[in-house]
Amino acid sequence: MNDPLNHDERASLISPESHVEGFRKARDARRTELIEDYVELISDLITDGGEARQTDIARRLGVAQPTVAKMLKRLDDEGLIIKRPYRGIFLTDKGKALADASRERHQIVEAFLIKLGINPETARVDAEGIEHHVSAETLAAFERFLKG
Repeated sequence: MNDPLNHDERASLISPESHVEGFRKARDARRTELIEDYVELISDLITDGGEARQTDIARRLGVAQPTVAKMLKRLDDEGLIIKRPYRGIFLTDKGKALADASRERHQIVEAFLIKLGINPETARVDAEGIEHHVSAETLAAFERFLKG
């Protein structure tokens, strides 16, 4: 009866409010996931080459330049980047803080997966998705596990 893997029993015990909260959190994470990926990549490009250009972002993400242009407008509207003509894209302080937080979450999740015995390459790829959906409470538990 108390088997945590008994999915039928778990599903029947979840309240409608819990379902709503879970789906709301997942939708919120999906909305911010692309923004976090973009600012983290822009940060990496700036660190590596001194600037981030739209063409570099498109190539790294495997998307078309118009897709990148649309997202850059959104990032600009949200105060996360500054576009400088003929000089590329730069992060605002708000953008840098978001990139740093996203990178830290990624590193914690990746280290946690590796500690569990996951191949480092697989852990890197899996962490890319998990990092956006992990709660602060779960992330703190991962950190405690890594220190223990």
